[in-house]
Amino acid sequence: MTAPVERHMTFTVPPLRAPSVDAMISVGMSTSCAYPLGLDSAFELSREVGFDGVEIMVTNDPATHRVERLLELSQQTSQPILSIHAPVLLLTHFVWGRDPRVKLERSAELAVAVGAPTVVAHPPFRWQGAYAERFLDIVRAVGDRYGVTVAIENMFPWKIAGRSMKMYAPGWDPSTMDCDAATLDFSHASLSGRDSLELARALDTRLRHVHLCDGSRASDDGGVFDEHLVPGHGVEPVDAVLNELAARGWSGSVIAEINTRKAGTQDARVAMMRETLEYARDALVVPRLHRLTA
Repeated sequence: MTAPVERHMTFTVPPLRAPSVDAMISVGMSTSCAYPLGLDSAFELSREVGFDGVEIMVTNDPATHRVERLLELSQQTSQPILSIHAPVLLLTHFVWGRDPRVKLERSAELAVAVGAPTVVAHPPFRWQGAYAERFLDIVRAVGDRYGVTVAIENMFPWKIAGRSMKMYAPGWDPSTMDCDAATLDFSHASLSGRDSLELARALDTRLRHVHLCDGSRASDDGGVFDEHLVPGHGVEPVDAVLNELAARGWSGSVIAEINTRKAGTQDARVAMMRETLEYARDALVVPRLHRLTA
């Protein structure tokens, strides 16, 4: 049984470390980038590479939802917690029970406790009954109750044995939903065949959070390979999206969500994350400098 979020406790939330550029856009790292290493290693990796903070992917590891431990690691590494990713994956089915609304509320409660302004949530699977039917209302209610931004992440259509399967309800594309905030994931956009720049423009002011990665288009037979490549190693217009966000004075967070499981060595993992951070800094800083001197 997993430990619940601690209640009625007072913690000192570490001050946010200012980004290394004059922009308001923080570039953080998801703790999933260190998988299969533990939470301690994720915070240390983010600190070593030079990210502005971390996104906590809530998993079966109890440390990912223990406020005291999260704040301790944040303080030790000077890595603010920028966002919480709700436990929406099939592998986290039993985290905080089976009720998806409870999972979302616990995620928001955790975000408040650690000083994170954003919660990332996936659209529900269509078989999640009443939660799927009332998802958008629930998201809005949870955001209002806890004072956090619940940003719905774009997913992708599934095909099994060449047949399209409706996996999500109300759908996989937040730009078609009556939602207030969304997360753009480049790897998921790639799988869906949706142009990331067009999706960012369709979301407009509702785009509040970005998962920085890259991907190749889904194969013609519908094969699903959610790659989460280092940006620039796939086909998505990642730099164009970041350029445009920076140029328009966007103030959300860009969170690296890179699959490093095949890195082989820690040095290789660090190199992948450094390349990711440098890519983001280049794409976000150049348009701002141009704008200031124009």
